[in-house]
Amino acid sequence: MSSYTPMIQQYLSIKEQAKDAFLFFRLGDFYEMFFDDAINASRELEITLTGREGGGENRIPMCGVPHHSAEGYIARLVDKGYKVAICEQVEDPSAAKGVVRREIIRFVTPGTVMETKSIAEKANNFIVAVSHSDSAFGIAACDLTTGELYVTSFQGALELLTDEINVYRPAEIVGDEHVLEQLRPVVAAFNRPVLFTARTPMEKAGLEGQFELGELNHLAPARLRAVAIMTGYLDETQKRSLGHVRRIQSYEPNQYMVLDPFTRRNLELVETVHDRSKRGSLLWLLDRSRTSMGARLLRRWIDKPLLSKKAIDARLEAVDELYNNFILREDVRRELNEIYDLERLVGRVAFGSANGRDLNALRTSIQHVPALVALCADSASTTMQQLVGGIDDCSDLASMIETVIVEDPPISVRDGGLIKAGYDVYLDQLREASVSGKKWLAELERQEREATGIKSLKIGYNKVFGYYLEVSKANISMLPEGRYERKQTLANAERYVTPELKEKERLILEAEEKMVDLEYEKFVELREHLSAHLHRLQSLAETIATLDVYQSLAAVSSEQRFVKPLVTDGYDMVIEEGRHPVVEAVIEGTAFIANGTGLTRDGSSMLLITGPNMAGKSTYMRQVALISILAQIGCFVPARRAEIPLIDRIFTRIGAADDLIGGQSTFMVEMKDIQTMTEKATSQSLVIIDELGRGTSTGEGMAIAQSVVEFVHHQVGCKALVSTHFHELAHLEETLPSLANVCMAVQETGDNVTFLRKLVPGAASSSYGIYCAQLAGLPDSIIQRAYSLLETHAELEQKPQKQAQAKQIQEQQKPDSVPASSLADGGTISEEAIGDRSRSKRGGANGGQDDAISETAASYSSNAAVDSVVQLSIFGESMPEPKARRASPKAEQLADQLKRLDLFNLTPMQAMQWLNDMKLKLLTEDK
Repeated sequence: MSSYTPMIQQYLSIKEQAKDAFLFFRLGDFYEMFFDDAINASRELEITLTGREGGGENRIPMCGVPHHSAEGYIARLVDKGYKVAICEQVEDPSAAKGVVRREIIRFVTPGTVMETKSIAEKANNFIVAVSHSDSAFGIAACDLTTGELYVTSFQGALELLTDEINVYRPAEIVGDEHVLEQLRPVVAAFNRPVLFTARTPMEKAGLEGQFELGELNHLAPARLRAVAIMTGYLDETQKRSLGHVRRIQSYEPNQYMVLDPFTRRNLELVETVHDRSKRGSLLWLLDRSRTSMGARLLRRWIDKPLLSKKAIDARLEAVDELYNNFILREDVRRELNEIYDLERLVGRVAFGSANGRDLNALRTSIQHVPALVALCADSASTTMQQLVGGIDDCSDLASMIETVIVEDPPISVRDGGLIKAGYDVYLDQLREASVSGKKWLAELERQEREATGIKSLKIGYNKVFGYYLEVSKANISMLPEGRYERKQTLANAERYVTPELKEKERLILEAEEKMVDLEYEKFVELREHLSAHLHRLQSLAETIATLDVYQSLAAVSSEQRFVKPLVTDGYDMVIEEGRHPVVEAVIEGTAFIANGTGLTRDGSSMLLITGPNMAGKSTYMRQVALISILAQIGCFVPARRAEIPLIDRIFTRIGAADDLIGGQSTFMVEMKDIQTMTEKATSQSLVIIDELGRGTSTGEGMAIAQSVVEFVHHQVGCKALVSTHFHELAHLEETLPSLANVCMAVQETGDNVTFLRKLVPGAASSSYGIYCAQLAGLPDSIIQRAYSLLETHAELEQKPQKQAQAKQIQEQQKPDSVPASSLADGGTISEEAIGDRSRSKRGGANGGQDDAISETAASYSSNAAVDSVVQLSIFGESMPEPKARRASPKAEQLADQLKRLDLFNLTPMQAMQWLNDMKLKLLTEDK
């Protein structure tokens, strides 16, 4: 290292502090990168890789970006999961002796991005810290842009920790090394980049300097360790005040409904399964928020439905008032439209990056608070009145900003033009000196034009030469000798100075420099004053965000014709004419078929749903789950009436998915989900399983399906919706008292099948899988072959039954004892033998009976086992009736439809039309 130049030696020493980050090393107007950083950054950023001499044997790889556009390049690296260390010059180069002193002023990581261009307005950017202490896992989640800090802990399994991490969708996870190692393979299944960094906790003294001692003393060891890890990491990377991260929001996991990652994904709460977009999700439907902070709070409510009836009822009461009072709702929305993102404005103030325009946005937002407070206070809602009761509207802060900052400040805080006239006397004097100096320059320009006769003569300014007189080359001959000193030659003009001009320049520039410095000083004073009141602004932002969510839920409920649910502490769930909220909104203009749900303790707590593919089974099951979630976040629900019990956890197994990274097949993933359900479900849970038992052989799948249904029924006793294509399981209704068969109704007309999307009692007879394949566009040859194979398979299934039936009949008709001599050559039993047998059983008979027996015996031959021949009995013996020959699947479907036909509600014309349709269908099939 001693062979390198002093500057490269300085770079290498600073790089030691940022081994896991790209080092942006400030050199003049550029951020430069060297060695491996340069090679990697040139590849990732697609910029030119060059080199420079640095004192070593070879040229050092180098690349760089302009400092004024560095933010975009940093954002690109962070988006790819890298860290960036920003190294700035911390002393004036003109006053430096030797190499200018440089220091890392900040680390930018995926979880600590502060620039709003790099993060979504309506989503949090959380960084999560994890810890393990006293057999418990702790988790702390912080959004540095807003100052939010949440902390909780779990006893036992790692699964609870991963479920909670998934709630926050962190961009970065820091914590204990052994915990991170356990999390890496699990988090990899989230399908989004997450940066892992091992860190040790902050010292207790530093932690006490950041938070109040009372808050820290109430934290369990695992939670305290997680907070210490988080705070230490933020302090190390940000290297500045974290004044907006002062409040720890600790909560218990049992305060909220548990939703594991698969359930969140299957129910499409915040993003769709198909393309992971917001449109088509529950969040997309409910988001009518007017502020970014309201949108973020709504997302957190969806992620964490409440388990407190009192808290849910309070939310519903506020939504009810805004739902029924259209004028109040619109007035609230109008005021909210003028409010900026207070949470992130506060974050920028604390971070020292807020400019004049940010402060004006803060002032404008605060000025609309009194109107909102008045609307809530005058409303009939107790919840809204309590929300604004005793609120601090921060009007004094708005007044101060209005006094100091001009109406239209520049973007940069170092270019002047920020502070209003009249705020500071000395600043006003400097401005007057600057203005009078410029007036003097204008007067000098007029005098010089008159003295020389050159009308195009003008006075200009640049940072290199200062003020100058510019004369075009065509007029140089008109200048008097010895009056002007040449300063710069251009292609078409010459620039000159005079002693008078240089003296005035010094006075003007001194005034302007002092003026800019003083304006910046006054602006920083204002920003620091606001920093002392961040807790007031954060509390105000929280209140406004809550009100924004209330009006958003009310607006959606009104638009979509939702009703207020009755939330209970009981068991029964009763939904009349329920609808899927998102599907109904997406198919706007098309009627959605409503379906009711009744899951009660005294009636049926479990529904076994059968029916065709594409008939709406999955939609119905998701609909029930979403209605439960809507009720528990405090929103109205899509139904005519709804009685919703508190659900502590929703388990879903919907759709096919494998885990290639984890080496698990689709069936294994399904079984893992079922295992979690059997272990964690309680009587207050809701279980949803779609197509239970698929992925293995029919026999094994059916056995597993029945076993799971019986376990949920007997052991768990929770509310459950189970769909299956194993129609044979319909018999469980006879043995499980809390289970009921239901199916999706279907109407057949000729070759057409119409899915009615209506849930009706009873079990379905067919899944119509081949018909769905036809709808998907499979070639007709495949469809016809499939129908043919289906009929062949049905006949093969019937053959063993026929053989068993024939054997049973033969055994029943076989005489108790028939001497060998009684059989004639033709194989006919003698009349005498049969007569003796009957008389021995009846104790004697008359002649008429003997004649009948003789006729029967005469017709008994060696082909008596044929299933078309049935032995008659006139002796009162219980003879089993032979089973009818099983029809083809199509015929069975027809028979099933005939059984379901409601003859009492059919007109004669409708009945004849139905018969004609069936006749045409059978004729078509015969062809």
